[in-house]
Amino acid sequence: MSAQLPYYVGAHVSASGGVQNAPLNAKQIGANAFALFTKNQRRWEAKPLDAKTIASFKKNCAALNLKPEQILPHDSYLINLGHPEEEALEKSRTAFLDEMQRCEQLGLVYLNFHPGSHLRKISEAECLAKISESLNWAIAQTDSVVAVIENTAGQGSNLGFSFEQLATIIAGVEDKRRVGVCLDTCHMFAAGYDIRTPESCAEVFEQFEQIVGFQYLKGMHLNDSKGGLNSRLDRHHSLGQGEIGLEVFKFIMKDDRFRGIPMVLETIDETIWADEIQLLRQFSLQEALA
Repeated sequence: MSAQLPYYVGAHVSASGGVQNAPLNAKQIGANAFALFTKNQRRWEAKPLDAKTIASFKKNCAALNLKPEQILPHDSYLINLGHPEEEALEKSRTAFLDEMQRCEQLGLVYLNFHPGSHLRKISEAECLAKISESLNWAIAQTDSVVAVIENTAGQGSNLGFSFEQLATIIAGVEDKRRVGVCLDTCHMFAAGYDIRTPESCAEVFEQFEQIVGFQYLKGMHLNDSKGGLNSRLDRHHSLGQGEIGLEVFKFIMKDDRFRGIPMVLETIDETIWADEIQLLRQFSLQEALA
């Protein structure tokens, strides 16, 4: 990433009343990045986006100087691209394709998703292969949106909790330009990556560079963790109030490799998101003044 690019920091904001409201909600908390759901994340079906909604979303983003590369839409929680059963897998793939197409309609460039779960019915290797196959299927039917794999906490039978698993999924994707990674700090920590000190952060992100590669990093979720190291618990906390502490967020905001990608809060108290965004910006300013 170029050092000339800014740090894009925001939160996963509400799209209640229509996706066109999400950029307005982001601006209210002083964000220059945001995440959103383009449909109800807990339902399979959604009515198509109409032309007026699409135009309003694009107009609001442009008015607030929020470019597509500053926005990280998230797909439905119901989708499992590694599902072991054919009928359920087809349903997930169809829903994922719809999500990709909605992003394209909105002029967005990313779609963040949880990779999938084997449900203890097939091997990890088989599940990872199915995820890659699902991505190839969806990518072939869309033009430009990058499928951004979110690392998981490793809870239950969810895959994508290790850098090696992320790399395996990417290796199975035919068009490498259309795949990327979003790293969630809470999930990393819960999966066993110690990011509590500057030294351990340097080591962990060097592992990421060697195993996956920073060229695939397209977004971040900045969350503290209620669970301990290697707890496999997906329990987010406000920055500095959990088991991770603040050092990793200082590290990220002083490292040029994290510039130019949307970094969004999914912390538990949205009433302090504006404060957390300002705290992160202060960390980057401290580096600039040092």
